[in-house]
Amino acid sequence: MTERMVEVDGVELCTESFGDPSDPPVLLIMGTGASMLWWDEGFCRMLVEGGCFVIRYDHRDTGRSTTCEPGRPGYTGADLVEDAVRVLDAHELRAAHVVGVSAGGALGQLLALHHADRVLSLVLISTSFAVPGDRDLPSPAEEFVRFVSAAHVDWSDGESVIEHQVAYARALAGGRRPFDEAATRALVLHDIERAHDFAAVRNHDSLPDGDLSQAHLSSIAVPTLVIHGTADPVFPLRHGQALAEQIPGARLLALEDAGHGVERADRSTIAAAILEHTAADTAD
Repeated sequence: MTERMVEVDGVELCTESFGDPSDPPVLLIMGTGASMLWWDEGFCRMLVEGGCFVIRYDHRDTGRSTTCEPGRPGYTGADLVEDAVRVLDAHELRAAHVVGVSAGGALGQLLALHHADRVLSLVLISTSFAVPGDRDLPSPAEEFVRFVSAAHVDWSDGESVIEHQVAYARALAGGRRPFDEAATRALVLHDIERAHDFAAVRNHDSLPDGDLSQAHLSSIAVPTLVIHGTADPVFPLRHGQALAEQIPGARLLALEDAGHGVERADRSTIAAAILEHTAADTAD
């Protein structure tokens, strides 16, 4: 594992790579508001053992990357798309297999639409459409909406932040499986400890889209795998099904009782699916 700070255009991004740089590259894009730690190191090593060179990185305002004053990010969602390109450039990669979860999946779609030459294949986990449109998709689960509406956190109080983050992770899990609170709490603590200013993650909640022209998902031309939990409380399963229907040739893998994100119980299944997907693309 190699940690590296990437500095481009005045932006510092913290990256970590695993494996042999000569192997097929996989770029992991986490959801907004989440650092690269939410791509579990063990999961990254599963991909390495399958013959991939893996890169994960901290978004701006998470982890050790460039951090702005809370409430004043000074960048857009389009800049987060360009950050993924910056990471590829810094690692001297012409293109990579792109795996995105939640909002990271939306960023992956936008990469495939606006930087098609940089994307070898696409894996979209727990996500929905990156481009607007009325598709009559279901709203988040009522229980999740109630949690978000009632949640209160004092960002100046470390304990309040920890309890909120753990409770949020529990809500994302969907409620159909046992929740590993101890492991989640340890991850949250590590996430907070390595951040420049953890309160800055709130900046991701109100980012403008930025200058990205609209394009239809039917324009995505790379092999695409959609992975979606049947108990996702943020984007119910229909979101994943609709993505797979709109992107030409896309396949859907539904994870029974899985919530939102890459859960421990599904890591080996997801890693195996990614390896099969990227291997098929390489063979083609």
